[in-house]
Amino acid sequence: MAAFLLGAVLLIVQPQVVPSRPAINSKAETSSQSVQRELLKKTSQKNDFKENIHSNGSCRQLPHTIIIGVRKGGTRALLEMLSLHPDIAAAESEVHFFDWEDHYRNGLQWYINQMPFSYPHQITVEKTPAYFTSPKVPERVYNMNRSIRLLLILRDPSERVLSDYTQVFYNHMQKHKPYPSIEQFLIKDGELNVGYKAINRSLYYIHMQNWLKYFPLDHIHIVDGDKLIKDPFPEIEKVERFLMLSPQINASNFYFNKTKGFYCLRDSGRERCLHESKGRAHPQVDTRLLEKLHEYFHEPNKKFFELVGRTFDWH
Repeated sequence: MAAFLLGAVLLIVQPQVVPSRPAINSKAETSSQSVQRELLKKTSQKNDFKENIHSNGSCRQLPHTIIIGVRKGGTRALLEMLSLHPDIAAAESEVHFFDWEDHYRNGLQWYINQMPFSYPHQITVEKTPAYFTSPKVPERVYNMNRSIRLLLILRDPSERVLSDYTQVFYNHMQKHKPYPSIEQFLIKDGELNVGYKAINRSLYYIHMQNWLKYFPLDHIHIVDGDKLIKDPFPEIEKVERFLMLSPQINASNFYFNKTKGFYCLRDSGRERCLHESKGRAHPQVDTRLLEKLHEYFHEPNKKFFELVGRTFDWH
């Protein structure tokens, strides 16, 4: 009984450590801690740790960095280019751990199981473009690793909208399913349809605000997706520095493919290009409609520039 009373007194007088971020209320904090404990509980209940260790000394581990988005911003190109570095081990497919509830409930061990085998000196990378625009993801990533380094690749918001539509359009075409024209999505009652999901995904400042509640700006490196397309090497150099990698990727790793109309990769004498689904031509859009789109994004872009302390060459 005396021991119990002493413990209670110590709990009362012990000062609480208040984290500098994020600024969330106690109920939300208790909830996130509860979720984290449940994830760890699921992890400890599994006996498949041995499956994550290879006889050659490599192992599966939680990612050191995540490409969080944005959809149709060039995430696949960024991952492929980054994979040229010998110290990078990249997950092949999009994992959707933090944004899909069925996956998140599986726990951290399931997440680890989706990672590639890597050596101690390597950085494990996964990319899921939907993370950037998913409201629950920043807190969940923070709960896993508050020191993680994040990569965000962005393009001109208007161009990203057109790419977004183009991808869905071709997905329907491959399944021989009809799909409306882009004008039917962009226009509603004679005005720009701001409720169109593709437009919402291009409101970068809204989604960025959510991430900055949990991570300082210097933990998020923004890759200029438009520059990556036109001249990839300088952008990849910046990513190497951000991830504190030794400079291994050089200009000779890239060559312009005139047939495809974009840069391809050269690695140890082997040449490879992105899948044919990348770099598809956008649909023809009326000039006046494009101007409406550019005008709509003017203020959101300005807010984003102020938020990150940097400007981009967007319309």
